[in-house]
Amino acid sequence: MTDPTVPDPAPYSKPIPPATGTTAPTPSLSIISMILGILGLIIGFVGGGLLFSVGGVVLGHLGQRKEPEARGFWLTGLITGYIGILINVVVIIIWIIVLASLAGTGAYWYYDR
Repeated sequence: MTDPTVPDPAPYSKPIPPATGTTAPTPSLSIISMILGILGLIIGFVGGGLLFSVGGVVLGHLGQRKEPEARGFWLTGLITGYIGILINVVVIIIWIIVLASLAGTGAYWYYDR
């Protein structure tokens, strides 16, 4: 039995157990979701990032299910992906309206007989 009045000589010098060799998996789905969501949001302002945004949303939901520890990455992918889809749809509608109005003004070159 040890004397309770005498402190342990080196309580912090206990050996560190060896590493088991397992590392945490890289949250690749969540990181790719974030990248695609941001790309879809940025490219969406010209109407060409719809596929990036949809990819960001799909991979964000997969990352949410399979990689819950990477919440920041997949949540960013989901938010930017959904906002990118909204922006892309609005920009595509604007492009359709602009091109349809140009078609009625005779701005295109064609032969009228």
